[in-house]
Amino acid sequence: MADHSEFLRLVRESLDQDRFREEHWEGSFNAYLSLLEENPMICRTAHQRIYDMVLSYGVSEVERLKRKIVKYEFFDDPIDDGADGLFGLDEPLARLMSVFKAAAHHFGPERRVLLLHGPVGSSKSTIVRLLKKGLERYSRTDAGAMYTFDWVIDGQVVSSMMNEEPLLLVPPGPRKKILESLNDKLRASYQLKLDFELSPISRYYVSEIMKEHDGNWERVLDSVRVRRVLVSEKDRVAIGTFQPKDEKNQDSTELTGDLNYRKIAELGTDSDPRAFNFDGEFCVANRGLIEFIEVLKLDVAFLYDLLSASQEHKIKPKKFAQTDIDEVIIGHTNEPEYRRLQSNELMEAFRDRTIKIDIPYNLVLDDEIKIYEKDFNRQSVPGKHIAPHTITTAAMWAVLTRLEDPKKSNLTLMQKLKLYNGKTLPGFTLDNIREIKDEAPREGMDGISPRYIQDKISNALVGEQPSINPFMVMNELESGLDHHSLISKEEDKKRYRELLNVVREEYDDIVKNEVQRAISADEEAIGRLCGNYIDNVKAYTQKEKVKNPYTEKDEEPDERQMRSIEEKISIPDSRKDDFRREIMNYIGALAIEGKTFDYRMNERLHKALELKLFEDQKDSIKLTSLVSTVVDRDTQEKIDVVKSRLIRAFGYDEISATDVLNYVASIFARGDAKSD
Repeated sequence: MADHSEFLRLVRESLDQDRFREEHWEGSFNAYLSLLEENPMICRTAHQRIYDMVLSYGVSEVERLKRKIVKYEFFDDPIDDGADGLFGLDEPLARLMSVFKAAAHHFGPERRVLLLHGPVGSSKSTIVRLLKKGLERYSRTDAGAMYTFDWVIDGQVVSSMMNEEPLLLVPPGPRKKILESLNDKLRASYQLKLDFELSPISRYYVSEIMKEHDGNWERVLDSVRVRRVLVSEKDRVAIGTFQPKDEKNQDSTELTGDLNYRKIAELGTDSDPRAFNFDGEFCVANRGLIEFIEVLKLDVAFLYDLLSASQEHKIKPKKFAQTDIDEVIIGHTNEPEYRRLQSNELMEAFRDRTIKIDIPYNLVLDDEIKIYEKDFNRQSVPGKHIAPHTITTAAMWAVLTRLEDPKKSNLTLMQKLKLYNGKTLPGFTLDNIREIKDEAPREGMDGISPRYIQDKISNALVGEQPSINPFMVMNELESGLDHHSLISKEEDKKRYRELLNVVREEYDDIVKNEVQRAISADEEAIGRLCGNYIDNVKAYTQKEKVKNPYTEKDEEPDERQMRSIEEKISIPDSRKDDFRREIMNYIGALAIEGKTFDYRMNERLHKALELKLFEDQKDSIKLTSLVSTVVDRDTQEKIDVVKSRLIRAFGYDEISATDVLNYVASIFARGDAKSD
């Protein structure tokens, strides 16, 4: 028989028995009071608990267009190594957390329904999933410990389905005194407040025990066993989820619980709280969070239940008095449903009890790229090579579809995308960019969803080819528009196709520049060219002559050579003196600091030198000969050098490097044909 001891040893080592005992702590009510003395935070409200849970992962400050925004590290999903991490939503998430902060301080939002509103695929459900996941993990930590109690009646244990706070067993007057004492010890900016009452079944047991023992409240505590609660969505503990269904298959008992007909037969009445199962979503979510999926698709009757649940923190189970709840109520909805709510006068009361937080699509290109790189990378797509810029071009198109056309005539949509992505453009300051953003308040609420992009990249990846390139993905994006279920207007499809052409033009510029850099990647040659240029600029600015290295004679600075470099970065003749003085001042400042000038330190000069070297070497490599069927041996060797540089420095493989060289060659061939 096989020896399984090694497997058993691995299981034993993975379990922490001491931790298990802590997580499943049980004790008397007095023991719980001792825990409260040590840590008053364990009797926080649901909003306070979630607020502290998010803060426990740390915060930082980021600046967006001169606005300082608090970034909450929790939303990067450190729990699952970024699996549900959010990108580009720092501002909406900061607004969400300001609501939680106000609710934690009892300023009013704790009596509202939080409504995440935005287009499909804008991460609304991901935000709620993160909060639920975080709450589960937090309840297993010392800082997030939460407790409830069970009744022990005639040797039988009756669990509190509603995860009630043990301190609610104390009558309101003494409870207020206990809370005052705890608040004196509390190290938090808010105050503890428990203005809730026990559930009907707990009130029943308190009443019966008090009757039996002549009002001796302490005997109630003899029938109570306090235990620690581990929040769990799967086990329906402190997390509830409610989703619209067919009207015939759904009623309010799903929210509030239902009668237990077997118990009715035993007890002889349906008004005894013991004959009721307090297991509706509102009940099980008590002291945690309840999520309403597509909340505005609910029947109006269910929305009325939300009114008292949010405003009064009460629900109305069948045949029982109103029952207190303490939970975060959060729903999410799309634009069409929200518009219907706005136009429905009957739902004015619901709108008044709702805090809407817009969750738009991301508008920052770098963040959009991260969304797709999380799913499509070397680890997640083994055996497939994704050519450089494949993800970038798809992300670029996605963001462009979400932007509104600029009102400024001197700004293109692609330039607007680059400004939002942090690139500087002549004539545009951060204040200008803020103005542009403020002119389009609905930006990000329309456009293409990340899901569509992910689906089309997946389609390209499942083909038999060993690598995919930007054109394969762009073709998928375009062909899919005819079958997109959410795009019915022909003018929208036409606009999206035009934007794909804008992306293709941008891609042409990107790969032309990349091939140019690969051709001119001879650092020694760039260094020689730079040295020659600096010698001439120095002589020009100081009104000196330059020694010709071949004839040993002093000559005037080579104006033609200097201009051939400066023109590559569009320095006009009228500004050449300013540019040359700028370069010399920069070199002088470095010399004072004891540093040596390197052309890589100046991005504009570096680019100009690369373009000049490319122009000088382009004809010797004869790149356009690639579109021909005949390439001589010397040219082929030079092309192979360029290809190896593309592979080594830019992330191409053999196939994609060959493809991009052929493509850029065809661009130059077209250019030559036009010039002829």
